[in-house]
Amino acid sequence: MPARDFAFLDHGFVAMAHRGGWLTAADEPRENTAYAFRRAVELGFLYLETDVRTTADGELLAFHDDQLDRVTDGTGRVGTLTWADLAGVRIGGLDPIPRFADLLEEFPDTRFNIDLKDAGAVRPLAEAVRRLHAENRVCVGSFSGARLNAFRRLAPEVLTATTPRAVAWATHAFGLRRLFVDTGAAMQIPVRQAGAPLKLVRADVVRLSHETGRVIHVWTVNDEAEMHRLIDLGVDGLVSDDITTLKRVLLARGLWEGER
Repeated sequence: MPARDFAFLDHGFVAMAHRGGWLTAADEPRENTAYAFRRAVELGFLYLETDVRTTADGELLAFHDDQLDRVTDGTGRVGTLTWADLAGVRIGGLDPIPRFADLLEEFPDTRFNIDLKDAGAVRPLAEAVRRLHAENRVCVGSFSGARLNAFRRLAPEVLTATTPRAVAWATHAFGLRRLFVDTGAAMQIPVRQAGAPLKLVRADVVRLSHETGRVIHVWTVNDEAEMHRLIDLGVDGLVSDDITTLKRVLLARGLWEGER
């Protein structure tokens, strides 16, 4: 199905707050928290980017790392701990780790772009989306094609991103692009990738995406000049930590569709 047939994409340009984004340096350690998402929504963002993974007892969390150590005052692997074990853990020393279903309920008018971080999250995510009637409010991607395809089988009505293999094919296969096949309707590409022989986001890649009925979103873009460059190329959305700059750029370009 063409990307624009999905209700998730009923806005012209998709501005995503990466893990909720930040407004000041003090906000930066509070990624993937209800606080961060609330600040982005208050700024007018309609789209939030987050990650999901599961605890040892199957709770679906909005959390990026497999370890607690980088962003919380706890230690250990998330997947070996229970929800009860995590009750006292705080992100940035301040915020509890949120359950993804709670975020869907707290922000009922907001859309979520979701990165599946472990295999255990596939079924709980599909079930949460269906239980809360959020099929039109989510787009799901993953660095694992296997995880993404498993989710597609459980929730075929939900918009998904292309697999990493499909992105590599689209950006590097050139003469073989006519064989480009993937059911994902959103091509989501990093603004740069270490070791990649070519710049990934190029006019020909944008053109291929649009010619195959897809939208193209780029992550994670924090530089103002680069935001303008990518918009000039014709991308359909940007993911950013620096949500104040992203909003300012989109307002200047007449592309901002959120609250002002």
